[in-house]
Amino acid sequence: MVRLISFEGGDGSGKTTQLKLLDNYLASRGKLCLSTREPGGTTLGEMIRKILLEAGKVEIAYPTELFLYLADRAQHVHEVIRPALASGRLVLCDRFTDSTLAYQGYGRGVDLDMLRRLNQVASHGITPDVTFLLDCPVEVGLSRTAQRNMNLKSGGSREDRFEQERADFHERVRRGFLELARAEPQRIYVLDASRPTEEVHHEIKKIVDEKLRDG
Repeated sequence: MVRLISFEGGDGSGKTTQLKLLDNYLASRGKLCLSTREPGGTTLGEMIRKILLEAGKVEIAYPTELFLYLADRAQHVHEVIRPALASGRLVLCDRFTDSTLAYQGYGRGVDLDMLRRLNQVASHGITPDVTFLLDCPVEVGLSRTAQRNMNLKSGGSREDRFEQERADFHERVRRGFLELARAEPQRIYVLDASRPTEEVHHEIKKIVDEKLRDG
């Protein structure tokens, strides 16, 4: 039974766009859904998101970064995800536990086994039933984020803490996501995100329709 679908990928992979398209599609079919995101999704989470993603003059130590993400997830699951699942709603989440493994584990070099234990605590043991990994070359993703930032209106927030990292960091993150997908092919579907948006959306719809029909 599919209850939680997560969308993962590097910066500029298009996961947020694909989540919104799937939400609209499922709503058109009368499916009761909740779309949410990490970091964020709660009042406290939005405060944490602002700290984490808006680069500033104050450097955030890697352990601090990790525990902020975990705190965000713990509150998110407690306040939003678990109640939605209990009410029978299908939850679509923009990033979840795999992002912690990819960014803090493969990207930052934090021990993966420790991260898995911490993820288990913060997520209350909840794991996605289906994960869509939007994969594209690092240079493609970074060019998209650069264009997005240029298009922001004056005064808009620039979510660029990770975007300011060197290309090799993003390569490690991408490699991490792909290794996670190879380890769990029954859950994680790797999609070529360099293709046109509608083409990717069509593939996602097909997979979700099959999963819901089988469920």
